[in-house]
Amino acid sequence: MLMQHKRHGGNHHEMELEHGKLHLFANEEVFQSFENKVFEMANNNLQIPRNRYMSYTPDAHVGIGTCIGTTAVWSMKDGCVSPSIVGSDIGCGMRVHTTSLHKRDIQAKDIRRALIAAVEKYVPTNERTNSNYDDIDVMSVVQHGLKGLPEKYVPDQQWLTHVEQSYFLYDPAYLKQLPPKTMKYARGQLGTLGSGNHFIEIQYLEINEEYAELAAKWGLFDGQVVVMIHSGSRSWGGMIGREHNKVIKEAMDQWGVSNPDPSLIYAPIASREGQTYLNLMYSALNFAVSNRHMIAFGVREAFQEVFGAGMEMPVLYDLMHNYALKEFHRNEPMLVHRKGATRALPPGHFLNTPVYKETGHPALIPGSMGTSSYIMVGKNEGLKNFYSICHGAGRARSRKATKQLVTIDQFEQSMKIGTEEEILVNHRSLETILDECPQAYKDVDQIIDSVVGASLAAVVAKCKPMAAIKGI
Repeated sequence: MLMQHKRHGGNHHEMELEHGKLHLFANEEVFQSFENKVFEMANNNLQIPRNRYMSYTPDAHVGIGTCIGTTAVWSMKDGCVSPSIVGSDIGCGMRVHTTSLHKRDIQAKDIRRALIAAVEKYVPTNERTNSNYDDIDVMSVVQHGLKGLPEKYVPDQQWLTHVEQSYFLYDPAYLKQLPPKTMKYARGQLGTLGSGNHFIEIQYLEINEEYAELAAKWGLFDGQVVVMIHSGSRSWGGMIGREHNKVIKEAMDQWGVSNPDPSLIYAPIASREGQTYLNLMYSALNFAVSNRHMIAFGVREAFQEVFGAGMEMPVLYDLMHNYALKEFHRNEPMLVHRKGATRALPPGHFLNTPVYKETGHPALIPGSMGTSSYIMVGKNEGLKNFYSICHGAGRARSRKATKQLVTIDQFEQSMKIGTEEEILVNHRSLETILDECPQAYKDVDQIIDSVVGASLAAVVAKCKPMAAIKGI
């Protein structure tokens, strides 16, 4: 495969592949760690007609059809949509809630254990357990997002305004194309965590002094206890992905369209298949943002059980990192795919939600269990990457390889087991979540250094873990 490498400075690499250009944002250490497979996958992706732009963030790693950590852009006028460059967990994303608590208020392990137990009481973490929100109409949620929730589940208006988008407008007539089992599986899943890399984490903040003024505007302070949530659209998005991967693949076969990677699928935006997928994808985005909202509602109830009914947990922000969204760039409408990539808009950008128009919004970047997470803010220079940054640390090895290469002792050491700074988890045995240990992921500090060095975003606060709740 032909590949020429240009260095633009500031961690910005440009790779000339056989079928087009790939932009990659990584410091030297991270750049040298990329395997050839990620470039092969990029070359496959660039064979999709009329691509306008494609890039990898430093956390990029091999996925199905497309690498996680991809930003890919087409014009809305004549471009394509690719479920492979959206990802299987449509609308998967991050949410952070703040508290008035300081780290010292929950330093005692018995308090943190009580919080873990209370969270598990209100937020199902077992894949086979449904939530208790029988009064929520799933169809109302998938059509109207947060606006489809009953008022009693909206503690205050901030829960509706401090989000990337509270609902996604689309034609609900497309819902008729979903099989009946979609509703069957989705019912009872609102407010449930899911398994894999999804989590609820109790953290405390270390404010970056350079951005202390901005942190204060956002209501953040040094030592503050916050809760970070990572989840997505559960079976609703999963079902849409599986069903319409088949539909589009069949259409590609009829059109005589092929690709070296059979798991890479796409359709013209204007086609019947493209429009069907886009409309149903937006329904999954509505489910995803509502699911994180209801998880947070359960976490709030858990904190109130431990600290009293007066305990409030304002929303800092909620955002997605798996989707394809119509955005205006360079004076034209474009379909921006982000698969494992986070939008980080700078201060003053017109796409910011109104409450963050002046400052830019918080960009929420999780680390791995046992390592720091980050709250960032986009910079104007992010325009060169369509304002996309990393979505996390990014896997360094597969789940199977992790279980083969990492010992329980190494996992325990990274979680500081037996010390005062121990990061408590909701699992009795670390062996059950070994494939999610820090050693399974890249060094998040190097990932963040790559983003900062590329002038895509800046660190406002570092989030240090104190307790983690994982699904099973």
